Amino acid sequence: MEKLDKIISSAVPMPIEDVDTDQIIPARFLKAVSKDGFGENLFRDWKYRQDGTKVNDFVLNNDTYSGKILVAGRNFGCGSSREHAAWALADYGFRVVISSFFADIFRGNALNNGILPLQVGQQTLDEIFKAIESNPKITLEINVEKQTLQFNDQSVTFNIDPYKKVCLINGYDDIDYLLSIKDDIESFEINRVFSL
Repeated sequence: MEKLDKIISSAVPMPIEDVDTDQIIPARFLKAVSKDGFGENLFRDWKYRQDGTKVNDFVLNNDTYSGKILVAGRNFGCGSSREHAAWALADYGFRVVISSFFADIFRGNALNNGILPLQVGQQTLDEIFKAIESNPKITLEINVEKQTLQFNDQSVTFNIDPYKKVCLINGYDDIDYLLSIKDDIESFEINRVFSL
């Protein structure tokens, strides 16, 4: 995975609550087993009408907004446990999703695919939406090591599982992490054998 230690980017605002995984990536696009190509169908049914024409007022079709950060309403990623939702967000180019609440399974899937699900309080989320509305090109700065989010003159801290923090910063999946501590594992095994 690509390392995610610090990111400075503009953001895409989507102040919609209870966005479920079927809205993120509709079930009819789940036939592939490779992670590639899912981004083009991210929020497909919101981006396009049934006849294939663009929905011009949907935020991903609006050139005013861009960036590697999606700012979403409360309860993002609810619904089914499909990992394809994280695949679609990552393939589209999002590295961070900010919300005031994430579904647990989505949180895990996002972290396993190099996306930071950054949870903030509702007041902070509302302030981020207002800041983007005032200036669509505003940049947010996220430091995973320090666990901070900065925008305008504000700085807030966020929580992250320590193990997943190490994985994000180093670009590790679970196997990469185990390989990174291979010497420690071998030493433990040798010592365990001799202590029996």
